[in-house]
Amino acid sequence: MALRKKEKVGVEALYDMYSSSLYGIIFRIVQHEEIAQDLLQDTFLRIWNSFSSYDASKGRLFTWMVNIARNISIDKTRSKDFRNSSKTEDIENNVLSLEMQSGNTLNPETMGLKELVAKLKPEQKIILDLVYFRGFTHAEVSEELEIPLGTVKTRLRNAIISLRKVFN
Repeated sequence: MALRKKEKVGVEALYDMYSSSLYGIIFRIVQHEEIAQDLLQDTFLRIWNSFSSYDASKGRLFTWMVNIARNISIDKTRSKDFRNSSKTEDIENNVLSLEMQSGNTLNPETMGLKELVAKLKPEQKIILDLVYFRGFTHAEVSEELEIPLGTVKTRLRNAIISLRKVFN
């Protein structure tokens, strides 16, 4: 594979195939176009530099790349400079951010995900949304919903098992 040999054509093909999906995931978490673009670049740099650690027997390539994008995005939202800049953002930027979000995010409705998630129990749906679409940690979900951490993990695991049954 071209990526294992560190050939430029490999990462270019990967970028062409997956950049829009990864951008949608990143943008949904950070909700800032410029930051999302920077993080997309960081994501592909990390994919390029750590491709040797990808193990196909442990999961799909896209899943591995999504996890990298999510982790980079969540790390950014937890950074001090990100939190400070979002506190001082003015109204015009909020309006622009909302306009951009409506046009460039990963849209679960078009993937059929909305229907699948709608079949989950309400307590599973809220946890799935907080963890995977809003970037909360399990501990943050526990605090936000005022439920034990073990309950959060169990409900999330059960939701994933239910979704996995549909896909497999």
